Amino acid sequence: MWTCSSDASQSASTETWGPADEPALVCAEAAFDQAFHYWRGASGRRYLHSVYSLVGCPALPQANFILVRRHEDGTREALAFGNTKDDAMSLNLAHLRHEGAKIGANEVHMHLLADTARARRFVEADLTAAQLHQPASAKAA
Repeated sequence: MWTCSSDASQSASTETWGPADEPALVCAEAAFDQAFHYWRGASGRRYLHSVYSLVGCPALPQANFILVRRHEDGTREALAFGNTKDDAMSLNLAHLRHEGAKIGANEVHMHLLADTARARRFVEADLTAAQLHQPASAKAA
């Protein structure tokens, strides 16, 4: 599982590319109902995600998602990566809530900027590859 902490030590690849995930401060974040967060893929690209609680997540179009467990200390653990595939936004939401509840997620991070099925598959593969190639010490943190 992909975990992060703002004060975790960084590996050589992290020093080159930056952290695997980081808050995205947009304007005065307190003015927004939802937060934004960057997740970095194996390619080094950063992907901006809108952050919702699992229960407060709205119905969503076809987009990339990360099901996340946010711990009491503020660290986030990516549990599952994917993309919604249904044309019906309510079915996408039902799927996300069901899968999230099964694996213990309490947040949904949505990347809404990949506008084609091919682009969404690339984003999913890039983020998944980053999780799979994390050093063991980073996974244990």
